[in-house]
Parts: sequence; C-alpha cells; structure tokens
Amino acid sequence: MKKRICVIDGQGGGIGATLIKSIKEAYGESMELVALGTNAIATAQMMKAGANRGASGENAIVRTAYEADLIIGPISITWANAMLGEVTPQMAEAITSSAAPKILLPLTQERVVLVGVVLEPLPHLVEAIVREKIKEVLKDV
Repeated sequence: MKKRICVIDGQGGGIGATLIKSIKEAYGESMELVALGTNAIATAQMMKAGANRGASGENAIVRTAYEADLIIGPISITWANAMLGEVTPQMAEAITSSAAPKILLPLTQERVVLVGVVLEPLPHLVEAIVREKIKEVLKDV
C-alpha cells in the first residue's frame, strides 16, 4: 500500500508546490501525495505541481491529517492563526495531534525567531527532505 504524504501549505502555495514537485520527481507514483491548502489557491498550485489529490480549508485539513502517514509543510502550519490567520486553531491542533510524523520547514513570516536553526534557502531544505528525511521518517511507519 502506498504511503500517504500530506503536504500542507497556505497563502499562495509556493512552498507546498515546490515540495510536491521535488517529491514527485524523486519518488514518482510510489507515494500518494495529498495537497492540503488552507485556501483554494494554495491547493491549486500544489495540484499543478503534481499532487495526486487535493482539498482546501479547515475541514479537509482536520479530517485528512489523521489519515496521513507523513505530514510535510512550513512550521507555521502548527501555529494557530499563522499565515495571516489562514491556519485556524482547529487546523493547528489536528496537525500537531495527528499520529503521523511531521517534517516541518523552519520558514515563517510570523514574529517568531527560531533559535538554533541554520538558515538555508528553500531549495536546500527541500533537497534535504527529499533525499534524506522522508526515507528516514517513513522507515519506521
């Protein structure tokens, strides 16, 4: 059975689209990529990047987070009211409460400073996720 990777993003969906494109190139159809956008624009961008399925909004994220084998996205998907309020408290709770392991990118536009995190450009972070972290995290799932 294919592993279900949920990529969650908001606003314009650029981070999620970059992740999905890279994961798809590396793993092909061996994994099911589900695009979950906090809004329809984000979901549409992730679908264009090659997601197998997609859905938008609070209920879609809340319901699907519990069915994921792995959740990937920017760290702010776990923060209530992040992304200019697009991440609802219910979304953040469902994501953090999901039994699925999470791979979170240390990228945020919020007024938060993450100490001890090496600042890397998005392409380097995505490469690390695709080449190392997905295999590392899914080996035990």
